[in-house]
Amino acid sequence: MKLLVIEDDEAILSLLKRGLEEEGMVVDTAANGEDGEYLAEVNHYDIIILDWMLPEKSGIDILKDLRSKDIKTPVLMLTAKDAMENKLEGLNEGADDYLTKPFNFDELIARINAIYRRSALKGSDKIVIDDIEVDFESKLVKKNGEIVNLTAKEFEFLEFLLANRGSLVSTEMIQDQLWNSEEFVNSNVIQVIVYRLRNKLGKDLIKSKRNMGYFIE
Repeated sequence: MKLLVIEDDEAILSLLKRGLEEEGMVVDTAANGEDGEYLAEVNHYDIIILDWMLPEKSGIDILKDLRSKDIKTPVLMLTAKDAMENKLEGLNEGADDYLTKPFNFDELIARINAIYRRSALKGSDKIVIDDIEVDFESKLVKKNGEIVNLTAKEFEFLEFLLANRGSLVSTEMIQDQLWNSEEFVNSNVIQVIVYRLRNKLGKDLIKSKRNMGYFIE
């Protein structure tokens, strides 16, 4: 899961980035509204965590502009504004959820996962394909009822393919989704991940088209 966090409080921004990455998520950050909106427009994210009060451009104005440009990335508003009219304004402008500061980090993770299941996974907590079962909430994968141990990056790769099942995803899309903009990705890293997943889950699960990408039917 790849997130964009737009937050001007450096302490909160650092805390969120570190905590979300420890949960296995890929995180890009921006400390002002203009930079945040630019990243939201040029990159693909599963969820945007958007502060309301930002320098240069407010979160609610960013939200309005994104929706007016038909950018449908789910948005979780994160703000100190707790008045009902503010919550309603955010939701009416296209926010998917709203969390008031100060917040509990576990609740934030729960809301992020709920948004992701509703959007990318179409509400699914589990997906079963033949003898393979993937539980997105517990991050467990089973084959023939036996738990298969995957690394965090292997699970993220599998989750991304399943969220886009039936569609071919390119190497560039995979790199953008599973690594943040500051990380260098060696060209054969993805091939190694695919090789390991095929060994663990079966050679027929992940299919490929030469020089184009990978997909799960």
